[in-house]
Amino acid sequence: MRLPVPDPGPDAAVAFVGEHLADLACDTPAASPSFRGGQSAADAALAALDVTNYARRRNEVWPPERRGASRMSPWIRHGLLSLPALWEHVADAPSRDRTKYRDELAWQEYARHVYARVGTRLGDDLRAHPPRPPELWEDPWPRDMACMDTTVSELHEDGWLVNQTRMWLASQWTVRAGARWRDGEDAFFTHLLDGSRAANRLGWQWTVGSGTGKAYGFSRYQVEKRAPKLCAGCALNDACPIQDWPSDTQRGGAGPSRTEQRTERIEPPSLLRSDPDSDATAGPSSPAGPSSTVDLPDVDAGDAAQRSSTIDAVWLTAESLGDDDPALAAHDGVPAVFVFDEPLLRRLRLSGKRLVFLAETLADLATRRPVELHRGRVPDELGDRRLAATFAPVPGFRRLSAQVEPTAVHPWPWLFRPHAGRLQSYTAWRKSMPS
Repeated sequence: MRLPVPDPGPDAAVAFVGEHLADLACDTPAASPSFRGGQSAADAALAALDVTNYARRRNEVWPPERRGASRMSPWIRHGLLSLPALWEHVADAPSRDRTKYRDELAWQEYARHVYARVGTRLGDDLRAHPPRPPELWEDPWPRDMACMDTTVSELHEDGWLVNQTRMWLASQWTVRAGARWRDGEDAFFTHLLDGSRAANRLGWQWTVGSGTGKAYGFSRYQVEKRAPKLCAGCALNDACPIQDWPSDTQRGGAGPSRTEQRTERIEPPSLLRSDPDSDATAGPSSPAGPSSTVDLPDVDAGDAAQRSSTIDAVWLTAESLGDDDPALAAHDGVPAVFVFDEPLLRRLRLSGKRLVFLAETLADLATRRPVELHRGRVPDELGDRRLAATFAPVPGFRRLSAQVEPTAVHPWPWLFRPHAGRLQSYTAWRKSMPS
Protein backbone atom coordinates (compact mmCIF):
# COMPACT_ATOMS: atom_id res chain seq x y z
CA MET A 1 0.00 0.00 0.00
CA ARG A 2 1.52 3.32 -1.10
CA LEU A 3 1.03 6.09 1.47
CA PRO A 4 1.21 9.86 1.02
CA VAL A 5 4.18 11.70 2.47
CA PRO A 6 3.06 14.01 5.30
CA ASP A 7 3.98 17.67 5.42
CA PRO A 8 6.79 18.57 7.83
CA GLY A 9 6.00 19.12 11.48
CA PRO A 10 4.44 17.25 14.40
CA ASP A 11 0.81 18.12 13.63
CA ALA A 12 0.99 16.66 10.13
CA ALA A 13 2.81 13.60 11.46
CA VAL A 14 0.14 12.99 14.10
CA ALA A 15 -2.60 13.30 11.45
CA PHE A 16 -0.70 10.92 9.15
CA VAL A 17 -0.28 8.26 11.84
CA GLY A 18 -3.88 8.71 12.94
CA GLU A 19 -5.17 8.11 9.41
CA HIS A 20 -2.80 5.43 8.14
CA LEU A 21 -1.20 3.62 11.11
CA ALA A 22 -3.40 4.09 14.18
CA ASP A 23 -4.60 0.48 14.13
CA LEU A 24 -0.97 -0.63 14.62
CA ALA A 25 -0.37 1.53 17.72
CA CYS A 26 -1.15 0.68 21.34
CA ASP A 27 -2.45 4.16 22.17
CA THR A 28 -3.78 7.35 20.61
CA PRO A 29 -1.14 8.80 18.27
CA ALA A 30 0.50 11.91 19.70
CA ALA A 31 3.80 13.74 19.36
CA SER A 32 6.34 13.64 22.15
CA PRO A 33 6.36 17.03 23.88
CA SER A 34 10.14 16.77 24.30
CA PHE A 35 11.56 15.46 21.01
CA ARG A 36 11.05 16.20 17.32
CA GLY A 37 11.86 13.69 14.64
CA GLY A 38 14.01 14.51 11.65
CA GLN A 39 17.52 15.44 10.59
CA SER A 40 16.82 19.13 11.12
CA ALA A 41 15.97 18.54 14.78
CA ALA A 42 18.93 16.21 15.21
CA ASP A 43 21.35 18.75 13.72
CA ALA A 44 20.00 21.49 15.99
CA ALA A 45 20.41 19.27 19.04
CA LEU A 46 23.96 18.38 18.06
CA ALA A 47 24.89 22.03 17.49
CA ALA A 48 23.65 22.86 20.99
CA LEU A 49 25.33 19.88 22.70
CA ASP A 50 27.80 20.93 25.38
CA VAL A 51 28.92 18.13 27.70
CA THR A 52 30.65 20.39 30.21
CA ASN A 53 29.78 19.01 33.70
CA TYR A 54 28.34 15.85 32.12
CA ALA A 55 30.35 13.56 34.40
CA ARG A 56 29.00 15.30 37.52
CA ARG A 57 25.38 15.78 36.46
CA ARG A 58 24.52 12.89 34.12
CA ASN A 59 22.81 10.84 36.87
CA GLU A 60 20.68 13.67 38.29
CA VAL A 61 16.94 12.99 37.99
CA TRP A 62 14.69 15.60 39.60
CA PRO A 63 13.96 18.40 39.13
CA PRO A 64 14.66 18.19 35.37
CA GLU A 65 16.80 21.34 35.33
CA ARG A 66 19.43 19.50 37.40
CA ARG A 67 19.91 16.88 34.71
CA GLY A 68 23.09 16.66 32.69
CA ALA A 69 22.08 13.90 30.25
CA SER A 70 22.76 14.75 26.61
CA ARG A 71 19.32 13.58 25.33
CA MET A 72 20.78 12.53 21.96
CA SER A 73 19.59 8.92 22.08
CA PRO A 74 16.36 9.15 19.99
CA TRP A 75 18.34 10.50 17.03
CA ILE A 76 21.21 8.05 17.60
CA ARG A 77 18.79 5.13 17.55
CA HIS A 78 17.50 6.00 14.06
CA GLY A 79 20.84 6.92 12.49
CA LEU A 80 20.19 10.67 12.41
CA LEU A 81 23.30 11.14 14.55
CA SER A 82 26.11 8.61 14.32
CA LEU A 83 28.31 7.54 17.20
CA PRO A 84 31.48 8.61 15.30
CA ALA A 85 30.00 12.11 14.79
CA LEU A 86 29.18 12.47 18.47
CA TRP A 87 32.59 11.07 19.44
CA GLU A 88 34.25 13.77 17.37
CA HIS A 89 31.86 16.51 18.54
CA VAL A 90 33.08 16.27 22.15
CA ALA A 91 36.79 16.15 21.26
CA ASP A 92 37.42 19.55 22.87
CA ALA A 93 35.24 19.03 25.96
CA PRO A 94 36.81 19.03 29.44
CA SER A 95 38.82 15.86 29.86
CA ARG A 96 36.69 14.21 32.57
CA ASP A 97 33.45 15.00 30.77
CA ARG A 98 34.80 13.90 27.40
CA THR A 99 35.97 10.58 28.87
CA LYS A 100 32.66 9.89 30.59
CA TYR A 101 30.56 10.85 27.55
CA ARG A 102 32.68 8.79 25.19
CA ASP A 103 32.36 5.88 27.59
CA GLU A 104 28.57 6.12 27.23
CA LEU A 105 28.91 6.19 23.44
CA ALA A 106 31.16 3.14 23.69
CA TRP A 107 28.48 1.33 25.74
CA GLN A 108 26.01 1.93 22.90
CA GLU A 109 28.56 0.51 20.48
CA TYR A 110 29.21 -2.49 22.71
CA ALA A 111 25.48 -3.21 22.84
CA ARG A 112 25.37 -3.16 19.05
CA HIS A 113 28.34 -5.55 18.87
CA VAL A 114 26.67 -7.98 21.26
CA TYR A 115 23.33 -7.84 19.45
CA ALA A 116 24.93 -8.17 16.02
CA ARG A 117 26.73 -11.29 17.22
CA VAL A 118 24.15 -13.13 19.36
CA GLY A 119 20.96 -11.80 17.75
CA THR A 120 17.72 -12.87 19.35
CA ARG A 121 19.66 -14.76 22.05
CA LEU A 122 20.00 -11.35 23.70
CA GLY A 123 16.46 -11.93 24.89
CA ASP A 124 17.63 -14.87 27.04
CA ASP A 125 19.55 -14.68 30.30
CA LEU A 126 23.18 -14.46 29.23
CA ARG A 127 25.25 -15.26 32.32
CA ALA A 128 22.89 -15.70 35.29
CA HIS A 129 19.26 -15.91 36.31
CA PRO A 130 18.09 -12.77 38.15
CA PRO A 131 17.59 -12.95 41.92
CA ARG A 132 14.09 -13.81 43.13
CA PRO A 133 12.58 -11.79 45.98
CA PRO A 134 10.85 -13.67 48.80
CA GLU A 135 7.48 -12.18 47.80
CA LEU A 136 6.23 -11.09 44.37
CA TRP A 137 4.58 -7.71 43.94
CA GLU A 138 1.17 -7.54 42.27
CA ASP A 139 2.16 -4.34 40.42
CA PRO A 140 5.87 -4.02 39.60
CA TRP A 141 5.57 -0.23 39.15
CA PRO A 142 3.07 0.97 41.81
CA ARG A 143 1.85 4.45 40.92
CA ASP A 144 1.30 5.43 44.57
CA MET A 145 5.10 5.62 44.87
CA ALA A 146 6.14 9.10 43.67
CA CYS A 147 9.37 7.77 42.15
CA MET A 148 7.44 5.24 40.09
CA ASP A 149 4.59 7.56 39.14
CA THR A 150 6.94 10.31 37.95
CA THR A 151 9.21 8.07 35.92
CA VAL A 152 6.49 5.88 34.39
CA SER A 153 4.54 9.03 33.44
CA GLU A 154 7.64 10.44 31.74
CA LEU A 155 8.15 7.16 29.88
CA HIS A 156 4.56 7.18 28.61
CA GLU A 157 4.28 10.90 27.84
CA ASP A 158 7.73 11.89 26.55
CA GLY A 159 9.00 8.52 25.35
CA TRP A 160 12.35 9.05 27.05
CA LEU A 161 14.07 8.56 30.42
CA VAL A 162 17.45 9.43 31.89
CA ASN A 163 19.66 6.41 32.42
CA GLN A 164 19.34 6.56 36.21
CA THR A 165 15.56 6.13 36.15
CA ARG A 166 15.84 3.35 33.57
CA MET A 167 17.88 1.46 36.13
CA TRP A 168 15.38 2.30 38.88
CA LEU A 169 12.48 0.97 36.86
CA ALA A 170 14.31 -2.15 35.71
CA SER A 171 15.54 -3.04 39.20
CA GLN A 172 12.15 -2.31 40.74
CA TRP A 173 10.44 -4.51 38.13
CA THR A 174 12.61 -7.60 38.51
CA VAL A 175 14.97 -7.43 41.49
CA ARG A 176 12.43 -5.86 43.84
CA ALA A 177 9.03 -7.01 42.48
CA GLY A 178 10.11 -10.32 40.92
CA ALA A 179 8.50 -9.76 37.50
CA ARG A 180 10.01 -11.24 34.33
CA TRP A 181 12.60 -8.85 32.90
CA ARG A 182 11.64 -9.50 29.30
CA ASP A 183 8.13 -8.16 30.01
CA GLY A 184 9.60 -5.02 31.52
CA GLU A 185 11.96 -4.63 28.60
CA ASP A 186 8.97 -4.87 26.25
CA ALA A 187 7.23 -2.13 28.26
CA PHE A 188 10.28 0.09 27.69
CA PHE A 189 10.51 -0.83 24.03
CA THR A 190 6.87 0.06 23.46
CA HIS A 191 7.31 3.66 24.53
CA LEU A 192 10.96 4.72 24.27
CA LEU A 193 11.76 6.81 21.20
CA ASP A 194 15.27 5.38 21.43
CA GLY A 195 14.00 1.85 22.01
CA SER A 196 16.37 -0.65 20.42
CA ARG A 197 16.67 -4.31 21.25
CA ALA A 198 20.45 -3.92 21.47
CA ALA A 199 20.73 -1.18 24.10
CA ASN A 200 17.38 -1.91 25.75
CA ARG A 201 17.93 -5.62 26.33
CA LEU A 202 21.58 -5.32 27.33
CA GLY A 203 20.71 -2.49 29.74
CA TRP A 204 18.04 -4.62 31.40
CA GLN A 205 20.37 -7.62 31.59
CA TRP A 206 23.08 -5.49 33.20
CA THR A 207 20.65 -4.03 35.75
CA VAL A 208 18.84 -7.20 36.83
CA GLY A 209 22.01 -9.29 36.96
CA SER A 210 21.32 -11.71 34.12
CA GLY A 211 24.11 -10.18 32.05
CA THR A 212 26.74 -9.96 34.77
CA GLY A 213 25.68 -12.01 37.78
CA LYS A 214 25.51 -8.78 39.80
CA ALA A 215 22.05 -7.29 40.32
CA TYR A 216 21.52 -3.56 40.80
CA GLY A 217 19.50 -3.00 43.98
CA PHE A 218 17.04 -0.10 44.01
CA SER A 219 16.06 1.60 47.24
CA ARG A 220 15.01 4.94 48.71
CA TYR A 221 18.68 5.83 49.03
CA GLN A 222 19.05 6.43 45.27
CA VAL A 223 15.85 8.48 45.07
CA GLU A 224 16.85 10.77 47.92
CA LYS A 225 20.29 11.20 46.41
CA ARG A 226 19.17 11.95 42.84
CA ALA A 227 15.61 13.25 43.25
CA PRO A 228 15.03 14.28 46.88
CA LYS A 229 11.85 16.25 46.17
CA LEU A 230 10.09 13.08 45.03
CA CYS A 231 10.38 11.46 48.44
CA ALA A 232 9.44 14.67 50.24
CA GLY A 233 6.13 14.87 48.36
CA CYS A 234 5.34 11.16 48.27
CA ALA A 235 2.16 9.86 49.93
CA LEU A 236 4.23 6.91 51.16
CA ASN A 237 6.97 9.05 52.64
CA ASP A 238 6.41 7.58 56.11
CA ALA A 239 5.73 4.05 54.89
CA CYS A 240 8.15 3.66 51.99
CA PRO A 241 8.08 0.13 50.53
CA ILE A 242 11.67 0.53 49.29
CA GLN A 243 13.09 2.04 52.47
CA ASP A 244 15.72 -0.71 52.70
CA TRP A 245 17.74 -2.52 50.07
CA PRO A 246 16.05 -5.47 48.33
CA SER A 247 16.61 -8.57 50.43
CA ASP A 248 18.52 -10.34 47.66
CA THR A 249 21.04 -7.51 47.37
CA GLN A 250 21.06 -6.00 50.84
CA ARG A 251 24.41 -5.18 52.35
CA GLY A 252 23.10 -2.80 55.03
CA GLY A 253 22.84 0.97 55.30
CA ALA A 254 23.68 2.86 52.14
CA GLY A 255 26.16 0.26 50.97
CA PRO A 256 26.88 -1.00 47.47
CA SER A 257 23.90 -1.20 45.15
CA ARG A 258 25.41 -4.09 43.17
CA THR A 259 26.31 -7.50 44.55
CA GLU A 260 26.78 -11.09 43.49
CA GLN A 261 24.44 -12.49 46.15
CA ARG A 262 21.79 -15.01 45.14
CA THR A 263 22.17 -14.94 41.37
CA GLU A 264 22.18 -18.34 39.71
CA ARG A 265 25.10 -18.46 37.30
CA ILE A 266 24.66 -20.16 33.94
CA GLU A 267 26.96 -20.99 31.02
CA PRO A 268 27.08 -17.98 28.67
CA PRO A 269 26.55 -18.45 24.93
CA SER A 270 29.70 -19.55 23.15
CA LEU A 271 29.32 -16.58 20.80
CA LEU A 272 30.20 -14.24 23.67
CA ARG A 273 33.60 -15.92 23.87
CA SER A 274 34.43 -15.82 20.16
CA ASP A 275 32.87 -15.04 16.80
CA PRO A 276 33.55 -17.59 14.04
CA ASP A 277 32.51 -15.10 11.34
CA SER A 278 33.16 -11.55 12.52
CA ASP A 279 33.01 -10.22 8.94
CA ALA A 280 29.40 -11.36 8.63
CA THR A 281 28.65 -9.82 12.03
CA ALA A 282 30.16 -6.49 11.05
CA GLY A 283 28.79 -6.41 7.51
CA PRO A 284 30.61 -5.20 4.41
CA SER A 285 33.57 -2.84 4.75
CA SER A 286 32.89 -1.42 1.28
CA PRO A 287 29.78 -1.35 -0.94
CA ALA A 288 28.92 -4.92 -1.88
CA GLY A 289 26.38 -6.99 -3.77
CA PRO A 290 23.49 -8.95 -2.23
CA SER A 291 25.75 -11.56 -0.64
CA SER A 292 27.97 -8.86 0.92
CA THR A 293 30.96 -10.59 -0.68
CA VAL A 294 31.30 -9.10 -4.17
CA ASP A 295 32.81 -5.62 -4.11
CA LEU A 296 31.38 -3.08 -6.51
CA PRO A 297 33.95 -1.36 -8.73
CA ASP A 298 35.46 1.87 -7.46
CA VAL A 299 34.08 4.97 -9.13
CA ASP A 300 35.12 8.60 -9.14
CA ALA A 301 32.77 11.56 -8.84
CA GLY A 302 32.19 11.66 -12.58
CA ASP A 303 30.92 8.09 -12.57
CA ALA A 304 28.67 8.48 -9.53
CA ALA A 305 25.64 9.43 -11.59
CA GLN A 306 26.10 6.35 -13.80
CA ARG A 307 26.30 4.06 -10.75
CA SER A 308 23.21 5.70 -9.22
CA SER A 309 21.30 5.15 -12.44
CA THR A 310 21.50 1.40 -11.86
CA ILE A 311 19.66 1.83 -8.53
CA ASP A 312 15.89 2.36 -8.50
CA ALA A 313 15.66 3.41 -4.86
CA VAL A 314 17.44 3.53 -1.53
CA TRP A 315 15.75 1.21 0.96
CA LEU A 316 15.62 2.89 4.34
CA THR A 317 15.43 0.94 7.58
CA ALA A 318 14.56 2.31 11.03
CA GLU A 319 18.28 2.15 11.89
CA SER A 320 19.35 4.37 8.97
CA LEU A 321 17.19 7.46 8.43
CA GLY A 322 19.81 10.21 8.50
CA ASP A 323 21.06 12.35 5.63
CA ASP A 324 24.54 10.88 6.12
CA ASP A 325 23.30 7.31 5.78
CA PRO A 326 25.92 5.68 3.52
CA ALA A 327 23.40 4.39 0.95
CA LEU A 328 21.58 7.73 0.77
CA ALA A 329 24.84 9.65 0.45
CA ALA A 330 26.09 7.36 -2.34
CA HIS A 331 22.89 7.69 -4.39
CA ASP A 332 21.95 11.33 -4.22
CA GLY A 333 18.65 12.12 -5.93
CA VAL A 334 17.45 8.51 -6.03
CA PRO A 335 14.10 8.07 -4.21
CA ALA A 336 14.30 6.87 -0.63
CA VAL A 337 11.75 4.17 0.19
CA PHE A 338 10.53 3.30 3.67
CA VAL A 339 8.08 0.52 4.45
CA PHE A 340 6.02 0.51 7.63
CA ASP A 341 6.36 -3.21 8.22
CA GLU A 342 2.74 -4.13 8.95
CA PRO A 343 3.26 -7.66 10.34
CA LEU A 344 6.06 -6.44 12.61
CA LEU A 345 4.22 -3.35 13.83
CA ARG A 346 1.04 -5.31 14.44
CA ARG A 347 3.02 -7.68 16.65
CA LEU A 348 4.96 -4.98 18.49
CA ARG A 349 2.04 -2.58 19.07
CA LEU A 350 4.31 0.40 19.65
CA SER A 351 3.23 3.67 21.16
CA GLY A 352 1.91 6.19 18.66
CA LYS A 353 4.72 8.53 19.76
CA ARG A 354 7.27 6.25 18.15
CA LEU A 355 5.34 6.13 14.87
CA VAL A 356 4.89 9.92 14.92
CA PHE A 357 8.64 10.37 15.46
CA LEU A 358 9.29 8.18 12.41
CA ALA A 359 6.71 10.08 10.34
CA GLU A 360 8.27 13.41 11.32
CA THR A 361 11.69 12.11 10.34
CA LEU A 362 10.56 10.88 6.93
CA ALA A 363 8.61 14.09 6.22
CA ASP A 364 11.72 16.13 7.04
CA LEU A 365 13.82 13.99 4.69
CA ALA A 366 11.24 14.54 1.95
CA THR A 367 12.02 18.27 1.97
CA ARG A 368 15.46 17.43 0.54
CA ARG A 369 14.95 14.41 -1.72
CA PRO A 370 12.15 12.20 -3.11
CA VAL A 371 10.66 9.87 -0.49
CA GLU A 372 8.19 7.02 -0.93
CA LEU A 373 6.21 5.56 1.98
CA HIS A 374 4.54 2.16 1.97
CA ARG A 375 2.64 -0.03 4.41
CA GLY A 376 2.65 -3.82 4.13
CA ARG A 377 5.13 -6.69 3.98
CA VAL A 378 8.55 -5.34 3.11
CA PRO A 379 9.34 -7.85 0.30
CA ASP A 380 5.90 -7.31 -1.28
CA GLU A 381 6.18 -3.51 -1.21
CA LEU A 382 9.72 -3.39 -2.58
CA GLY A 383 9.06 -5.97 -5.30
CA ASP A 384 11.81 -6.46 -7.88
CA ARG A 385 13.35 -3.00 -7.57
CA ARG A 386 17.10 -2.52 -7.74
CA LEU A 387 17.82 -1.25 -4.25
CA ALA A 388 20.71 0.20 -2.35
CA ALA A 389 20.68 -0.17 1.42
CA THR A 390 22.94 0.36 4.41
CA PHE A 391 23.79 -2.75 6.40
CA ALA A 392 22.13 -2.75 9.83
CA PRO A 393 23.55 -4.88 12.68
CA VAL A 394 20.17 -6.34 13.63
CA PRO A 395 18.57 -9.74 12.88
CA GLY A 396 15.66 -8.12 11.04
CA PHE A 397 17.93 -6.64 8.39
CA ARG A 398 19.56 -9.99 7.70
CA ARG A 399 16.18 -11.68 7.43
CA LEU A 400 14.60 -9.07 5.16
CA SER A 401 17.65 -8.45 2.98
CA ALA A 402 17.74 -12.17 2.19
CA GLN A 403 14.25 -11.73 0.73
CA VAL A 404 14.70 -8.30 -0.84
CA GLU A 405 18.24 -8.94 -2.16
CA PRO A 406 19.48 -5.35 -2.46
CA THR A 407 21.71 -4.64 -5.43
CA ALA A 408 24.18 -2.71 -3.27
CA VAL A 409 24.75 -2.99 0.48
CA HIS A 410 26.76 -0.18 2.07
CA PRO A 411 28.83 -0.43 5.27
CA TRP A 412 27.39 0.37 8.67
CA PRO A 413 29.12 3.42 10.28
CA TRP A 414 30.70 1.61 13.21
CA LEU A 415 32.49 3.52 15.93
CA PHE A 416 34.73 0.45 16.34
CA ARG A 417 34.41 -2.34 13.80
CA PRO A 418 33.52 -5.66 15.51
CA HIS A 419 36.24 -8.22 16.07
CA ALA A 420 36.18 -11.94 16.77
CA GLY A 421 37.28 -11.71 20.41
CA ARG A 422 35.46 -11.94 23.74
CA LEU A 423 32.36 -9.88 24.52
CA GLN A 424 31.56 -11.22 27.99
CA SER A 425 32.73 -8.07 29.78
CA TYR A 426 32.12 -4.49 28.72
CA THR A 427 35.06 -3.32 30.83
CA ALA A 428 37.50 -5.70 29.15
CA TRP A 429 36.09 -4.90 25.72
CA ARG A 430 36.37 -1.17 26.38
CA LYS A 431 40.01 -1.42 27.39
CA SER A 432 40.78 -2.99 24.02
CA MET A 433 39.17 -0.09 22.12
CA PRO A 434 40.59 3.40 21.38
CA SER A 435 39.98 6.08 23.98
